[in-house]
Amino acid sequence: MNENNDKSLMMDLLNLEKGVCDLYLHGAVESATGSVHNTFSSALNESLGMQDRIYSEMSAKGWYQNDCAEQEKINSVKQKFSSQSC
Repeated sequence: MNENNDKSLMMDLLNLEKGVCDLYLHGAVESATGSVHNTFSSALNESLGMQDRIYSEMSAKGWYQNDCAEQEKINSVKQKFSSQSC
């Protein structure tokens, strides 16, 4: 496999894992019993760990990069939400 195929495969895996995490989260929130809730919570934690490992591998290869927010934009958002009244 070439690097582009590897990157594409890893991105697909990451997106799939994010979707699985979303499903497990909703399962845990909607659980009718403690046992079911614990099962979904355990599955969610395992999936979050897998998502983190996939992300870390992609990041190490330079395939997934997060842009840092500029301090000015952070301050603007903070100001916007701190000035709103409930």
